[in-house]
Amino acid sequence: MSRRVVRTAVSLEPELLRELDRWSRMRNAKSRSDAIRALVRREVAEERLEDPTADAVGTVMVLYDHRSRDVQRRLTVAQHRWGEHIRSSNHVHLEGDLCLEVMVLVGAREEIVRASTDLRGVKGVQQGGFLLATPEAAGGRSGHVHPHRSPGPS
Repeated sequence: MSRRVVRTAVSLEPELLRELDRWSRMRNAKSRSDAIRALVRREVAEERLEDPTADAVGTVMVLYDHRSRDVQRRLTVAQHRWGEHIRSSNHVHLEGDLCLEVMVLVGAREEIVRASTDLRGVKGVQQGGFLLATPEAAGGRSGHVHPHRSPGPS
């Protein structure tokens, strides 16, 4: 995206302007313009992510008790299935025997969604989360460029 800025005017009802100001404060936006840019980027990202082939990035979080039978081995096997999509993985030891693993994935949206479903569905994972974004909304790309067929869960 270009760093050049074009000024424009927006007309809002007073109630909507109050909501914009409230939203801006909650998200620590520097200005109304920053807030509006964030809202537009979010909408653009959602629209682009409707395309299953859209360039995407995602984070997958899983919580598990490392004493659960074979959970770490199963998770490693699943990570290897999606190895060319996983850019990083961070393992954190929490209290007791609980572990948190966070993985960063890149690729086509449909591949990232399938990988996330597979990783969160590993037997022994007690809880999982997933966040999806497109770097295009911020003017970039994930760098995942080679075509391939994604593996499915086994």
